[in-house]
Amino acid sequence: MIKPMLRLQKFNDLSELTGALHLALGVFDGVHMGHRAVINTAQQAAARDGGSCGVVTFDPHPIRLLAPDRAPKQLLASLDHKARLLDEIGVDFLLALSFTRMLAALDAEIFVEQMVATGQVKSISVGEDWRFGNGRKGDVSLLRAMGERHGFAVNALPPVMHQGERISSTRIRQSIRDGAMANAAEMLGRPYGIEGIVVKGQELGRTLGFPTANVAFGEEQLPPDGVWAVRGRLGHVAWTGVANLGCRPTVNGTARVLEVHLFDHQEDLYGKLLEVEFVKSLRDEKKFASIDELRHQISLDAIAARDFFSHSSL
Repeated sequence: MIKPMLRLQKFNDLSELTGALHLALGVFDGVHMGHRAVINTAQQAAARDGGSCGVVTFDPHPIRLLAPDRAPKQLLASLDHKARLLDEIGVDFLLALSFTRMLAALDAEIFVEQMVATGQVKSISVGEDWRFGNGRKGDVSLLRAMGERHGFAVNALPPVMHQGERISSTRIRQSIRDGAMANAAEMLGRPYGIEGIVVKGQELGRTLGFPTANVAFGEEQLPPDGVWAVRGRLGHVAWTGVANLGCRPTVNGTARVLEVHLFDHQEDLYGKLLEVEFVKSLRDEKKFASIDELRHQISLDAIAARDFFSHSSL
């Protein structure tokens, strides 16, 4: 039986772990293919030399504290969503440090010393341009010098490229805003999805013959409004479906909502955490002249989504 990933909150928690520790350091928003290259290197080191692989990250995103005017308004994954993604790829533990003014003010050398003083750190993997510590003065050269002093190896990974440019969370967010979900999926290594709790809605879909789950989304990046072929996931179980993202102009809606109809699913979803993958855009949102016209269009949308998934490998 596979053990669930441990979640830690401070450096001292590393002292509770036994054996060698192989760490991957970074923000890892979205856990995209570039991030996975860094994490996979730490996993390979753990498999080769023994011990466990852990990811060290920060919450909130450091730029939100250091340069809020330049910080992204939406992320590719909340901390909990990031944790589930890391668990799925076999990371043994996640150390999510609270990014405070005090942590930001730590000199790079002190940051590393605090990290390696509490456990048997044998390797650290980072992107080759990763910077850390007060004033971003820490870099790979400093890490390697400290590795020689404290007995850990340093693996610095070059960026992973896609269509001639480096993969970045910024590029992926822009692709999602543009509705270029296939492009985003190639950089992520998976279809892009958001997570949210299913809450009570107006239950209009039920009266139209298409019961929907009203998903309360948070700060994760959303694609353009419209109707989407989606995949809904509860844990390791998934269903295909169709979703509407938008303000529902036919019923004079004003707030942006995400309503998901899962095919061949009857279970009550209220209060459950649902991940919704936006796989393909079917059409823009529009206002219909009547509820009957809306009902007819929803049936066509469902047919289009089923047809898409029956011919797609996504």
